[in-house]
Amino acid sequence: MRREGDFEEFVAARGPRLLRVAWLLTGDEHLAEDLLQTVLARVWPKWRRVSDGNPDAYVRKALVNTYASWRQRRWQGEVPHDDLPDVTGTDVFAAVDLEHSLAAAIRLLPPRQRAVVVLRYFEDLSVEETAGVLNCRPGTVKSQSAKALRTMRGRLTAALADEGEPCDSR
Repeated sequence: MRREGDFEEFVAARGPRLLRVAWLLTGDEHLAEDLLQTVLARVWPKWRRVSDGNPDAYVRKALVNTYASWRQRRWQGEVPHDDLPDVTGTDVFAAVDLEHSLAAAIRLLPPRQRAVVVLRYFEDLSVEETAGVLNCRPGTVKSQSAKALRTMRGRLTAALADEGEPCDSR
């Protein structure tokens, strides 16, 4: 059946990029895999219709929508059954490079701002395309993007200053 082959080719070609988007949204490798698997399982029965249009846009929008619905649930994951280690007084991020600091800054953003940053700057979508995926106006994308970048810039500047590195606070 050609439908299966098309879907498998799509997943093979786009899977790593989609997983990166899911990871940037969730901030967790395992949750990202679960998110992508859930979305692909939901897309598969509709693949014939989806593949006739723009499957990249459809799957991206499904990732963002599914992620948003997961964030609305009260339960946010597993609960540890043992005491967590005490990390007070230690600089947890001292050994983390800039890429991980950036990912951490993205994870601290509110869900809407995080989705805007991921779609605009990692998926390289235009303002209008991002607005279409998020079902909002382009002005909302611009304002959310500006707020997110301002927040991330402040957090990264503070993190670099704490590590004693020179930083440009533009």
